[in-house]
Amino acid sequence: MEYYELLGLREEPFTSSPNPRYLFKSKEHRECLNRLEISIRLRRGLSVVLGRIGTGKTTLSRTLLQMFQQEQERYIFALILDPIFPSEYVFLRNLMDLFHIKSRARSVLECKNALETFLFKGGVEEGKIIVLVIDEGQNLTPTYLEALRNLLNYETNEYKLLQLVIFAQLDFLPRLARNPNFEDRITTSYMLNPLNEADTKAMIDFRLQQAGWDGKRPIFTEESSREIYLVTRGYPRRVTNLCHNCIIEMLRTDKTNVDPEMVQHVVSTEVPLSGREPARISN
Repeated sequence: MEYYELLGLREEPFTSSPNPRYLFKSKEHRECLNRLEISIRLRRGLSVVLGRIGTGKTTLSRTLLQMFQQEQERYIFALILDPIFPSEYVFLRNLMDLFHIKSRARSVLECKNALETFLFKGGVEEGKIIVLVIDEGQNLTPTYLEALRNLLNYETNEYKLLQLVIFAQLDFLPRLARNPNFEDRITTSYMLNPLNEADTKAMIDFRLQQAGWDGKRPIFTEESSREIYLVTRGYPRRVTNLCHNCIIEMLRTDKTNVDPEMVQHVVSTEVPLSGREPARISN
């Protein structure tokens, strides 16, 4: 029997996978998605979402794609999980494969021409809205940024032919500063911050409810939710991992709920990880 079944749940509530069903849409997340949707629908071109590690960018990117699933006849979406490629040619060939462009292009120039033809055919002749979403955008090299900038240059008198949405860590900011021609094309931008205390508790309850929790018996006490917030500083990924470990500890010790002492015990037994970014407490 899986651990969550012992709690009367249908599935794991604190999975680390970027499942849109488990995205707790705080006010910030809703506003970010709303801005991105408007930018895409109006075909404004380049949108950038920044946030520190663990603020929910990857799950947000999957949620964005899901929002347009019922309109597949009008939209063409492609997703790059991590833009690390050995060369510009391979990067462009990957774009062509994602958009199902059939071409024997054997050079960077031929790839660019094939992509240009695809954008004009799909965006103008067929009236499609073509969207490229890139996660881990901080890994984009200056060469790839320049290639994307060229693609963003393709437009009609009314709109851009490519809608580009980049989700990136804060390391992306210096790269933007070194590429003013690319930065100048950003029409929509958003900074994701950690959750505040109220949203942290709401996120915990939301994920439990999504997994089938009936809400009758509290699994996390009010005090433990506050302790989790203080420890994680409201970073969703850290909240998810800590809650998972707390539930395992609760079941292992045959307790009925998670209390602050248990949270502290779990934290004290975790292996300390170097390189974690300092978090800001949001109120």
